[in-house]
Amino acid sequence: MRLSLRPGARIASWFQGSAPPERGEIVLGHRRVYIVPSRLGLFFAGTLAILLVGSINYAIALGFALTFLLAGTGIAAMVQTTRNLARLSVRAGRSEPVFAGDAAHFRLGLANAGDYDRPEILVRHLASGAQQTVDLAAAASTEALLAVPALRRGWLPLGRVMLETRFPVGLFRAWSYVEPDSRCLVYPRPETGALPPPAPSAQAGGARAHAQGSDDFSGLRTYNPADSPRHVAWKSVARSDTHHSRGEAMLTKQFAGDAVAELWLDLRDLPPALGLEARLSRLAGWVLAAERGGALYGLRLPGTEIEPGRGETQRAACLEALALYEVAKNPAETKAP
Repeated sequence: MRLSLRPGARIASWFQGSAPPERGEIVLGHRRVYIVPSRLGLFFAGTLAILLVGSINYAIALGFALTFLLAGTGIAAMVQTTRNLARLSVRAGRSEPVFAGDAAHFRLGLANAGDYDRPEILVRHLASGAQQTVDLAAAASTEALLAVPALRRGWLPLGRVMLETRFPVGLFRAWSYVEPDSRCLVYPRPETGALPPPAPSAQAGGARAHAQGSDDFSGLRTYNPADSPRHVAWKSVARSDTHHSRGEAMLTKQFAGDAVAELWLDLRDLPPALGLEARLSRLAGWVLAAERGGALYGLRLPGTEIEPGRGETQRAACLEALALYEVAKNPAETKAP
């Protein structure tokens, strides 16, 4: 038998909406839309009370007519304010991975199935305060983009979002809470710096060659510190010096049969004194540098090994492994290599 929630938890669940996280399309039923008078609405109600008392004291028929006309207008505004949110559909979109310290961009799709417009809908992320105001045309949809700070690596859940409106005249404030099942992957913040020099002993970033290249020139690429000085395009460097453009990047000659080097990036080859997060940040920076340099690189973490490769898929796989690495699942990692 399933135990019921405590009264306090039941009240909180009723007030905040469905139990999070909510998957798929979220429809804001009337029971999920809450409404209270705004500050302007309270002043409006006070004005109506003064008009009513004055009309009663002085028996002014026009005063009664004005009072009830304004009261009817306020009631109509309350209905319209609730209607602006009720039956609105919300669906979470895809969030692209970001690096720690940047902003994670969460996309929320809003759909209006009604035959009337829904102006001035404020979408606000409660934890960070990120917000955006959108207008929805009849039988249309739009997208709200929330920039949420990503402070730590790992999965960043979207959390609770509030949708609010004060349309049409601002006398009432209507709002509803949603918490879509949406999250963003946060990579470690990369440490800026070049790749370490290759070492036969496979020290951090050690490389080993597999084949001897031929002499068929195939093009130029950006210089990598691990490249042999014999392959540097010195003529291009000389031309850059002649034209006073020393800031331009050095270039390396590529040959059709160039030897392919495997660059292994290993967490255990970095000094434990740096701390886990600093080592992960350094590895993230090396992954980006290796990808920019066109190297064939792999990643080794305790319990995880990604074979050497290159390209966007390899980069994403390595950064994801660094983002989701948990030392608690790998107690051997804390030991010195």
